[in-house]
Amino acid sequence: MPSPLEGRRFWIAGIGGAGMSAYALLARAWGAEVRGWDRARTPYLDHLDGIDVDISDEPPSPPKGWEPFVSTAFAGRVEGKSRAELLAELVSLRDSIVVAGAHGKTTTSAMIAFCLARLDRDPAWLIGGEVPQLGGNAGTGAGLLVAEGDESDRTIAALRPRIAVVTNVDLDHHTTFGSRAEVEELFESWLAAAPQSVRGEELALYDGPLAVAGEHNRRNAACAVAALELAGVSRAEAEPVLAEFTGATRRLERRGEVRGTEVYDDYGHHPAEIAATIAALRNGGRLLVLFQPHLYSRTRHLARELAAALAGADSVAVTDIYAARETPIAAVSGKLVVDALAELRPGMPVAWTPSVEEGARYLAGLIRTGDRVVTIGAGDVDRAVPLLLGES
Repeated sequence: MPSPLEGRRFWIAGIGGAGMSAYALLARAWGAEVRGWDRARTPYLDHLDGIDVDISDEPPSPPKGWEPFVSTAFAGRVEGKSRAELLAELVSLRDSIVVAGAHGKTTTSAMIAFCLARLDRDPAWLIGGEVPQLGGNAGTGAGLLVAEGDESDRTIAALRPRIAVVTNVDLDHHTTFGSRAEVEELFESWLAAAPQSVRGEELALYDGPLAVAGEHNRRNAACAVAALELAGVSRAEAEPVLAEFTGATRRLERRGEVRGTEVYDDYGHHPAEIAATIAALRNGGRLLVLFQPHLYSRTRHLARELAAALAGADSVAVTDIYAARETPIAAVSGKLVVDALAELRPGMPVAWTPSVEEGARYLAGLIRTGDRVVTIGAGDVDRAVPLLLGES
């Protein structure tokens, strides 16, 4: 039987991203020729053996006769179809489980794919982060496709899976949605269009054994088990496998220890995620945080809420904003979070450290035996980890 994409040629701008690199691997496995471009090397490119990738400051013109697909990061700079259109096509070609929601998408998707793989169901998967136990962020099996869906630009509406999962509902993308009600409406219409669906906020916390910490991961596990049951995997089959799942990179990831202090890294960037991470890491000792705000729009709208979440720590350093796809907004910086936190927690040690390096130095000067330190943010705050561990 011919592969579903046989004879197609895909050129991908932003191929080094977590999403696009995964899509590239699956498209090639399904018969397409694939090549691409990115502005800089990323760890995800290490998995793209056999795919030609150009690295340069400016994107070249797509090769003649190739279909261009463009990641969100380069939308407007490169002509071509969107990331969402590529994902929608991949989802349409296979019975799929798509996981959406404001928080927990990567972990929940990874839990589902991990269980299917360990139970010999031969899944394919497209996950927005590295999953060490799965060998990467993409898999090309012949069974169900497990993928993340994104509401940030409303493109989740174009995905038509067999099983639709919404982990939770929250307002996280202020340039797209005017209210939480708009987010709820999008998710509800998407769930209604799917043959089978899971609403995470209606589920009880998962009460089985887990290797990953935190109440939020029990909510993620509840969604994963519910989706697996719809896919024909019983809870009795799933539970012992799920107990072995150790997480995705940058999701409450323990990175090492220095001078009797454990160092963690987490991708959290919304107040609910930050509060969940801090709660999960509480062990009786001090908790020190280096936080990098993500997006000017989010920081402008949620500075006080971010500060309230960080107030659960014992000391916090805040860097400047990781802009990602946005242009700067006048008078909006990470110092908004610092000022709000100083107001909420008078006397709490709080530092405004505009660079990641400054933040790492500040926390390194505070740590003592028994502490825990965590870097939090969806940008590049994880660059601080080797500095904290004394590796560079």
